[in-house]
This record gives sequence, structure tokens and C-alpha cells, in this order.
Amino acid sequence: MSLTEAKALCGAAGDIFQLAGELAFDDNRYTDAAASYLLAASASKEAGSYDLWACALTRHAYVDVHERRYQEAVGILSAADRIARRGDSSLSTRHWVAAVQAEAFAGLGDLAACERALDEAEKVVDLAGSTQNRGWLRFDGSRLAEERGARFVQLGRLDLAERTLRGALGQVALAEGQSFRRRGVVLANLAAVGVKREDPEQVVAYGRQALHLAQQSSSGYVVRRLQALRADFGGLAHDVRVAELDAEIDALSATHREG
Repeated sequence: MSLTEAKALCGAAGDIFQLAGELAFDDNRYTDAAASYLLAASASKEAGSYDLWACALTRHAYVDVHERRYQEAVGILSAADRIARRGDSSLSTRHWVAAVQAEAFAGLGDLAACERALDEAEKVVDLAGSTQNRGWLRFDGSRLAEERGARFVQLGRLDLAERTLRGALGQVALAEGQSFRRRGVVLANLAAVGVKREDPEQVVAYGRQALHLAQQSSSGYVVRRLQALRADFGGLAHDVRVAELDAEIDALSATHREG
């Protein structure tokens, strides 16, 4: 087998392991997802495919972000950023890395670093031509308003978060072939603003809409966002309306676990 053939096989393996990781992550099997992403990173490194390698590390870091291990995620994403800058400058790899970095920095409460990362991610609009491959790289910047709003929620900038998320909700509604998942996540984040404000009406109004979309789309990601919302209810759970929403989210989560 020639070196070229060996690299091609490693690249294919990296692609397959990333897909396996995504499937495991969507199925809430985070240990399996992390293991698949590590294998993807190793295979991609052997292939000399910097963008594929950086994407594998970014997905691995996202497991840490989801588990709220933000400092660990920052370290992995720093490596992913260095690798992405050795890749194809016409692709959006480095901008996607920056978008995930923003979430990790927000988790650490670092507003300045979060905004720098978001600004870097938004430079994706300056790229010309095809910036993604619709396989292991699907970042085109179309969801950055949603991402920015979610980061402001994390950082407790509630008025700014709500304004940004309302704008994002309008963009999603106008988008061609709008995604239930995207709309569900924005609604869950608007409900999270209500949690931080201790406003049960806002929590229930947006939370129920997000729950309905999660039921329609069977999106595991929206369900996870609702589970995170539910975990933060605290004293709001004593409100009858919030308690009912809490029970409905729990029931939906149980259905997904059984499925």
C-alpha cells in the first residue's frame, strides 16, 4: 500500500469515527462519543488532514462543554485552533472552533474572551465560495445570532440575551426549510432567561413551545436543553405552572431514554 493510499484510508476512518461520535452523542452516550472523537482525531492526524483533525478535537471538546468541564474544553479547543490554522483557509473550520470556544469561555464567566471568540466566528461571512463540506464540517455562521444570545444567557446579560434571541427567533422563522431543532433551542434559551429572572410566566410560555417542538422533531438536542433548563428551576418549581412543565419535560426525557 502506498503512502497516499494509507493516508486516504486514515482520512476515511477519521470521517467514520466522527460520524460514530455524533451518533453516540445524540444518543446521550458521552463516553462512547468522546472515545470515537479521539479515534477520529488520531486517524485524521495520520492522514495529514488538518481540518478533519481540528473538527474531531472540537467535537471532543463539546462533550466537555456539555458536561460543564469548561476548562478542559478550552485546552482542547486551543489545540484545535492551532491545527485548524494549518488547514484549508477557504473552509470555516477555524470559525467553528471559535464558536465553540465562545461557549466554553461563557461557561467560565469570561465575557471578554467569549466576545472575542464570537467576533472571530463571525468572520466566516468574509469567506467566499463553499466554506463547508456538509459532512464533518457544517458551520456556515447562519446560527451565530442564536449562539450569541445563548452565550449572553450563560453570562447573565439577560436584557441583551433576550433582545438577541428574539431577533434570532425571527431569523429562524424566516429561514427556508426552518429547523424545529433550531427554533426549539432558541425558545429553550428564552425560557432560561425567565429562570434567571425568576419569572414563571416567561419560563412556561417559552418552555412549553420548546417542549412542543421537541415532541414534534424528536430532537435529542432540544430535549437536553430542556433538561438543563429543568435542572435550574430551583424555587420556581413550587409554582404550579412550572411544576407541570417540569413533569412534562421529565416524561419526555424518559421517553427518549427508553427509545
